[in-house]
Amino acid sequence: MYLNDLKTKFILSVFLICTLLFAFNSNAKDKVERATQSLNLTMSIDEEIKVDYLPPGATLKGDYKKLADVKILPETKTLKFSPRNEGTGVLTINDSRGRVIAEYYLRVSKSNLSKVAREIRALLADIEGVDVKIINDKVIVDGQVLLPADMNRIFSVVSQYKEATSLVVISPIAQRKIAEIIQREIVNPEISVRAVNDKFILEGSVADINEKQRAEIIAKTYVPDVVTKAGEGAGLIRKQRAEVVINLITVRAAPTADPGKIIQLVVHYVELQKDYTKGFRFQWMPSLSDDTGVKFQLGQRDPNSGGGIVSSLTGTISNLLPKLNWAKEHGQARVLQSQSIIVLDNQPGKVQSLTRIPYQVIGANNQPSTQFEESGISSTITPSILGQNSDSIRLTIDFSLKSLLSITTAGPLVSNNSVQTIIIVRSGESAAIGGLVSNQSGTDYNKLPKDASSNPILSLYASKSFRRNQSQFVVFVTPIIKSSASAGSDRIKSKFRLRD
Repeated sequence: MYLNDLKTKFILSVFLICTLLFAFNSNAKDKVERATQSLNLTMSIDEEIKVDYLPPGATLKGDYKKLADVKILPETKTLKFSPRNEGTGVLTINDSRGRVIAEYYLRVSKSNLSKVAREIRALLADIEGVDVKIINDKVIVDGQVLLPADMNRIFSVVSQYKEATSLVVISPIAQRKIAEIIQREIVNPEISVRAVNDKFILEGSVADINEKQRAEIIAKTYVPDVVTKAGEGAGLIRKQRAEVVINLITVRAAPTADPGKIIQLVVHYVELQKDYTKGFRFQWMPSLSDDTGVKFQLGQRDPNSGGGIVSSLTGTISNLLPKLNWAKEHGQARVLQSQSIIVLDNQPGKVQSLTRIPYQVIGANNQPSTQFEESGISSTITPSILGQNSDSIRLTIDFSLKSLLSITTAGPLVSNNSVQTIIIVRSGESAAIGGLVSNQSGTDYNKLPKDASSNPILSLYASKSFRRNQSQFVVFVTPIIKSSASAGSDRIKSKFRLRD
């Protein structure tokens, strides 16, 4: 009986000890380290506080609701405070079992800085990347912007408030974005643009110097204004002066030029002349030449002759018979000339077919000399093929024609006609580059001939003459692109029966 009681007491003692150990361990497990912090907040200025440990299902308790609105941001493990009223209060963070894991003593006060911060925030609301805070009794504008124009606006706004300071800088991303814009605007896949240390480097290779200069001009157009930092303005930092755009583009050597194409130029000149003359003349204009003279004569040797005065009266009557002339003349002539020359592309080709007509002139000392007048055709044509694979040819033409009209006592009478033009003709096709139509007619009545007497005894003269001259000329040009200078020679050889 005694042993049974002793055994029971032992079991009870062990059970009691286990219960105490379990309770002790449970209290130790339930005990969580509590974080305590004091926060000074300013009305109307939001602020975020980092929380080291924020378990799932955490809740907020305390009398903080009369002072500020508080939100838990689980993704960033922060608390966002939005103060509304002035005063003090307590905020605790409890886990899902109700245990306090953090405790904050809040103090919300009014300040003029909050008004300044609100005004600055409103003025800079359209600029991205800018944050306005109140730190150490100062309104701090911090962040990164993309454009120097935004920096200028921020500086102008902050300079209006003594309580505000700007820490905004140009974002490094802006330089890379500008480099991408420059490269896109150049529109050349062989040119790349990099932004390095506030400079823009152009690299690549192009076909000519004009493309290189064009890329540099576009890059300088998009380069932003330089923003001076605080250290530079105070003279603490001195930067080296250098070009913002560094052009490292190389110009490739020009490829070997292909030999120019050969062009055959065929010029056809066609001229048609007609002349018609009809005349009638009646002429009776006798004239008398007076040859009267007096001769004195003394006869010394001949005794049969005596001295005295001898006179004689003589005269000659010319054109005593009347003349009747009637004539009609008609002439027609056609001139056809063809010229052909082979030239290189963009090289002038010149063909001349001239005749030198001699005539006599009397010099200053009545010495006769011979001079010459040219008559014929002269043409200068410069062909230019418009494209590598095109058969259209641009022709710059200078054509002149000198025609002999008649031979006068003063020399040859020559007419000069010229054509200067620029046209575009396809290979093998002909173009009429110019022409002239001339029509002359005239009628003469009772016109004395040049050999008529100026002092006739009797003048009976009547005449009528009619003349008409017509002329027309047209110039045709035909360019032909040849594969070589010898192309077509076989056909010419066979035509004239020539052998190599």
